[in-house]
Amino acid sequence: MEGAPASLGLRETIMKDMQGAVRLAIAYVGLSGGLLQAMAGLSRADAAAVASAAHADEGYVVRWCDAAYAFGLLDEQSGGFVLTELGRAFLPDAPGTLMPFAVQEVLTAHIAERAAGLMKTGERPGESVLAERATILPWFGPMLEAQFGPVFEKTIMPAVPVYERTAGRGGFVIDLGCGNGWYLMRLARAYPGLRCLGIDGFDENVRQGQARAEAAGVADRVRFAKGDIYGFESPEPADIIALNRALHHVWDEKDTVFRILHDHLKPGGAAVIWEPHWPADRAALREPGRRMVAFQNLTEHVQGNHFLRPSEIADAFRAAGLVPEVYDFLEGREAVVVGTRP
Repeated sequence: MEGAPASLGLRETIMKDMQGAVRLAIAYVGLSGGLLQAMAGLSRADAAAVASAAHADEGYVVRWCDAAYAFGLLDEQSGGFVLTELGRAFLPDAPGTLMPFAVQEVLTAHIAERAAGLMKTGERPGESVLAERATILPWFGPMLEAQFGPVFEKTIMPAVPVYERTAGRGGFVIDLGCGNGWYLMRLARAYPGLRCLGIDGFDENVRQGQARAEAAGVADRVRFAKGDIYGFESPEPADIIALNRALHHVWDEKDTVFRILHDHLKPGGAAVIWEPHWPADRAALREPGRRMVAFQNLTEHVQGNHFLRPSEIADAFRAAGLVPEVYDFLEGREAVVVGTRP
């Protein structure tokens, strides 16, 4: 009946959703503030010891510990707190870490608020929205790495021949919009003969990538620099130019972008584009594995972008004189489109 209150079942469902979101928010505060990491190092500690180890304000930490205890991230033991199995699973270096879900929840809330405020004006502020919250940007690269690094290493890399072919001739790889460098670091580890250059527009990402290359002892062949696709100058023609979940950020200038890709590739080199596969049928967006991409497409609109179909990318390759090949992964939810320069 119109105007009737929501059923008890609906309210219970939404309450569970809300409590799950709050749990992720608490985990995010713990990650961003270094509290979960401090707890892992201390084993058992009271709030004052956690605050000291994390160089955080004790008043905030006391209340965070209570919230983390309430939502099962901490247990109480002998007058102190210990990480539960759930709390430990959010640590960035935990196998199959839950960290990306915590970061995504806070980023989702931030972008949702921005989208709500922009809905009437139509303004699309662009990539700057990712840097509007100081605590989010440092976690953006690690979030993507934890989500997509294993997929790349175990599923995509072995199935796309261009990587091994390039490595066999000691090739040169450029990653445009490289984030924290996770893609290049995995390639460099798998193929020691490769030389790699990562380009990103955020200083934080360049800093993270360079620090990782130095820590891994590969800074002599994996380096990072600030820049963008429109202004970068390759030191030599590339064997591979990669854009990982980045092409949709520059699609509005696709004619220019694909010309740049073509002109910076060696003959026989390839542009390798990895994008979420936007489905042709809207009904597919209700599949559990695709629901998030529907919301993410709204967040991309705030940034001035939209997700693409693989056929659109293949057509753009052909128009630029590159020969496309389309590879689908994760039951068609992700696509890698390779465009080879003849």
